[in-house]
Amino acid sequence: SMTITGGSSLPKEDIERMVREAEEHAAEDKARRESAETRNGAEQLAYSIEKLIKENEDKLPEDVKNEVQGDVDELKTALAGEDDAAVKTAYDKLMESQGKLGEAIYSAGQAEGGAEGAAEGEAASDDDVVDAEVVEDDEADGSSEKDAK
Repeated sequence: SMTITGGSSLPKEDIERMVREAEEHAAEDKARRESAETRNGAEQLAYSIEKLIKENEDKLPEDVKNEVQGDVDELKTALAGEDDAAVKTAYDKLMESQGKLGEAIYSAGQAEGGAEGAAEGEAASDDDVVDAEVVEDDEADGSSEKDAK
């Protein structure tokens, strides 16, 4: 049998356990802090996007409004639950779809802007035509090169 001198082995185990528990608590605290940050950010996003939808209801196409509002509702549902991963997923989805609100509101603003908006619209459609022609030219060049060989 082994003799323990001065009981030195026990405190060492205690110290290791205390260190391990402290590390576990630190990790839990960090996770809890990150979870709180994620949830706070998500709540703020849901609130501000919902406000944006209400304020611009008349400017928003129905499909855009419904899609983004749906993502807001999903995020709120996730926030009501305990699953942080679900919150993060719903948050990322709303971050992406909320861009459509900005585009729709901007377009509506351009339309109200009248001539200025129209000029920009025309410029955009001219570009489209140019792109189409360029693509056709490339195809034509490609086939003529092949014929040359």
